[in-house]
Amino acid sequence: MGEVINLRQARKAKARVESETTSAGNRLKFGRRKEDKELLRLLDQQNTKNLDGHKRDD
Repeated sequence: MGEVINLRQARKAKARVESETTSAGNRLKFGRRKEDKELLRLLDQQNTKNLDGHKRDD
């Protein structure tokens, strides 16, 4: 005889694997977390402000 398995648990395990593969694809497709985007935006603002502060007036 074969091994007895719980079909409900098998379906949930299969759904978890499919969900993880979809998630991995989306992470590659869409890139960074919201916190990372915010940090890069703030750093860009600081660099722009610093650069504008060093401009010479004609």
